[in-house]
Order: sequence, then structure tokens, then C-alpha cells
Amino acid sequence: MTSESIDPQFSERTISEERAQAIREEQLLKQAVVRLNGHVLGFVIGTIGAIALFTATIWLVIKGGEVVGPHLGLLDNYLFGYSVSYLGSLVGAVYAFVIGYASGYLISSVYNFFALLRSNSHKPKTR
Repeated sequence: MTSESIDPQFSERTISEERAQAIREEQLLKQAVVRLNGHVLGFVIGTIGAIALFTATIWLVIKGGEVVGPHLGLLDNYLFGYSVSYLGSLVGAVYAFVIGYASGYLISSVYNFFALLRSNSHKPKTR
């Protein structure tokens, strides 16, 4: 086979350039995906927790009965001022948001720390 019969788009130079481009894109993708935003994750987890506790408390208050939410009322041991009532649902939502935010921020910080360690271990060693 002569070099004239080979399609120019499949020459070795083009293939090596494409391979180099693919490697650069893969490295950029790894760097972009590695980090989590702690504030966003904290806000999302905090919001979900606040909505969940608020909804559960209000549901029990509306449902009513002789004894209203004895199990959920045990949160009063951990969340000062919380009770199974309308005001307690707001207090509990604030507590749930703060705890969820702190948890999400901590999770993202730990994740980012280990992701940074992992990404640094894959970098080529220079002498």
C-alpha cells in the first residue's frame, strides 16, 4: 500500500492529535467533576430536612387525636423548643435546616478532600 492510497483523515498524525485531544478532554472532565459545592449541598439537604420535619409535624397536628405524635415529640430532647404544634413545626424546620446544612457542608468537604487526594495521585510526576 502506498501513502497515497491511505485516506488522509486516518493518517498517524491525525490519530495522535485526536488521542491527545481526547486525553486533554478527559483530564478537564476529571477536574471539573471532582469538586462539590458545600454551600449548595448544604442548602439542598437542609431544605429537604426542614420541609420533611415541618410536613411531618403539621400532618400530626392536623390529624389530631388524644395523643398527638408521641414519637416525634421525643425530638424535644435534642431540639430545644421543639414540640408537636404549629409553632414547634417552625422551630423544628429551622433546626432541621441548620443540621442539614452543616451535614451537607461536612459531606462535601470530606468528599472534596478525598477527591483532591485522588486527583493528585494521578498527576504525572515531574523531576
